[in-house]
Amino acid sequence: MKKDKKELKIRAIENGTVIDRITANKALHILKILELPDSETQNITIAMNVSSNEIGRKDIVKIENRELDHEELNQIALIAPKATINIIRNYEPIKKDNIILPDKITSMIKCTNPKCITNYENEPITPRFNVINKYPPVVRCHYCEKLIKTEDIDKQFE
Repeated sequence: MKKDKKELKIRAIENGTVIDRITANKALHILKILELPDSETQNITIAMNVSSNEIGRKDIVKIENRELDHEELNQIALIAPKATINIIRNYEPIKKDNIILPDKITSMIKCTNPKCITNYENEPITPRFNVINKYPPVVRCHYCEKLIKTEDIDKQFE
């Protein structure tokens, strides 16, 4: 007996960015980082917790008519270090890259040490972190040397 297979198809985008292999259930964190939705960006498609042969479960975000810049990619790398970025033009992928977490991160997250100098309002110091581990991401505060683990990073984007 032949089984009917039903498949959900997500419309291809003509131009824009597809962020694939996002750690499962982190797509909404990506939207928060990119400050989406906004008044200018139209047609954002999100698929969450879908099957993946490579990583088990994943999320996908498609953003029509927007190509992400280097700084945005660095921010995404902190939340989804194994993600891939596909730049689409005329419905065809013209560039595919893996996201690479930089060795140093500035101002994307806050130090979780309440006594760190970066957390005092009267001290205008930008938080800086050195990446200790790329996957899963672990960073160390440049000023107080507090280790910040993935779960603490994730909480800042919830």
